[in-house]
Amino acid sequence: MTKQHALTDFCLQLGDTALIHGQRLGELCGHAPILEEDIALTNISLDLIGQARIMLAYAGKLEGQNRDEDQLAFHRDAWLFRNVLMAELPNGDFGFTIGKIFFLSIYMKHLYRLLSQAKDETIKAFAEKSLKEVVYHARHASDWVIRLGDGTVESHQRMQNTMDDLSLYTDDLFETTDAEAYLVKENIIPGLAEIKKAWMDDVISVLNEAKLTLPAANSFLRKGGKRGLHTEHLGHILAEMQFLPRAYPDAKW
Repeated sequence: MTKQHALTDFCLQLGDTALIHGQRLGELCGHAPILEEDIALTNISLDLIGQARIMLAYAGKLEGQNRDEDQLAFHRDAWLFRNVLMAELPNGDFGFTIGKIFFLSIYMKHLYRLLSQAKDETIKAFAEKSLKEVVYHARHASDWVIRLGDGTVESHQRMQNTMDDLSLYTDDLFETTDAEAYLVKENIIPGLAEIKKAWMDDVISVLNEAKLTLPAANSFLRKGGKRGLHTEHLGHILAEMQFLPRAYPDAKW
């Protein structure tokens, strides 16, 4: 593996996760339970799409095939995407959506905090900018987890079901790819091993306040999103997201 290949793959991991997570939240525009939350979810989606544009544009520059962020977003097949699995899961009910934002934004917060020390200047600048956004996302989702977990009997049960279901995809967040291992070895990005403990500490702190629990690890944990091994849900979201650019590849707007 070369430095160029490792950096390209790592930037796709960052960009694809933000893109697919943002696309899922964009599906909820006009469908949130209250107007204020409709605006909040849409703004989070826009933040994530903005993050995706930066990393996909850099990945296109690194790979040297004259592809920009739009071509990487709309003209790759599912097995070439490197997003974590949790991002591609359907929104489900409001509690499930909040649970996804909760887990992913805390993960991104600690990831970007470490990447703000990266030797690569583009990744460092991206992390510093994006960290401010995901800190808000994490705080917003945490407030909702507490409100719903420590709310009515039904809201509590729905949030506990969410924790149970999403826990199957949490190990995927921390799987180390060959690209990550190479960049850490070459001192291009800092070691990422400490992210899992920091993530777990934050998650457990919020869940304790919400009177929720995180299930113990089991043998059915799903992994492989960063390596292109996805659920069937990614193909469905790409079919909708990519239809127009693929149907009219030469269209100018």
